[in-house]
Amino acid sequence: MPHQDRVQGLRVGIIGTGGISHQHAPGWIEQGVDLHCYSHSGAHAFAEQYGATVHEALDDLLAAVDVVDVCTPTPSHAGIVHQALDAGCHVVCEKPLTLTVEDSRAVVEHAERAGLQLFPAHVVRYFPQYAAAKQAVDAGAVGTPAVLRYERTGEAPGQDWYADDEASGGIIMDQMIHDLDQAIWIAGPVTSVYAQQSVGVGPHTVRTGHVVLTHERGAISHCRGLWGPPGTAFRYTFDIAGDAGRLQYDSAGDPGVVLDAVASARREEQGGYLPDVSGIRSPYTEEILEFTAAITGDERARVTAADGAYAVEVSRAALESLRTGRSTPC
Repeated sequence: MPHQDRVQGLRVGIIGTGGISHQHAPGWIEQGVDLHCYSHSGAHAFAEQYGATVHEALDDLLAAVDVVDVCTPTPSHAGIVHQALDAGCHVVCEKPLTLTVEDSRAVVEHAERAGLQLFPAHVVRYFPQYAAAKQAVDAGAVGTPAVLRYERTGEAPGQDWYADDEASGGIIMDQMIHDLDQAIWIAGPVTSVYAQQSVGVGPHTVRTGHVVLTHERGAISHCRGLWGPPGTAFRYTFDIAGDAGRLQYDSAGDPGVVLDAVASARREEQGGYLPDVSGIRSPYTEEILEFTAAITGDERARVTAADGAYAVEVSRAALESLRTGRSTPC
């Protein structure tokens, strides 16, 4: 059966119709899949916007689809992924894959036993700047990576559960996991993790995090994150230095996208929790297209379930370092 015919026959169910689901939906719509949804709230508005079929119960949705896209808050990920796999569905799951190392290993093993695909949505691997950096490093542009620096700044998310470290893993597991994953993608596995965090007070709590990774091959990565007050502009940077060269990128100085006053005002209204991707091909769409191709058997995705589980392991090591004030083996 031709690839496009397999995709058009695909039935996809989005679980959770909050903010991130609106980044995922266009990738499914572009491919012409049969889209379904289920959510505790907002499902009917989502269905009207994207032409999806609403299900009033999770079990009903799982019985009606081939692929599940989990866009719910982090604490619910593990339970939903297990249910979806039990129902014979392939799974795309927003990052972090789960909240704990044990749960991440369990869902990965479950998918392997079931012979089903499980993809963590580490979307930064699909941003063109990061993908180009990975390609350049693999081609030897910097020689052997030695010191890597990643920064990510944005407005603190508005939902209360993000500020609850027990529910979200805080800034390290929710925001900074992207850059931890990037450091691992470029420099390889990690032997130890050291982390520090600063949490402000007041109605608009400012939170910063700094995680230092020591890699098996000797490189050192510094990952910094900031959740700022309303109005904080989203910005991301990286600096990858090796024994033969250096790669740098700063989204604030990217001349590829210039916003006029109207576009700038619109971006401010939408908030700064997610990066602005209006001037490029959506990385969220790119990841959905690649996951679909892997599910239908045409290619291997650049991020695996094991990658997602390892990012959780490194993130949890960082949280343990915060608790103890010491470097944590990983």
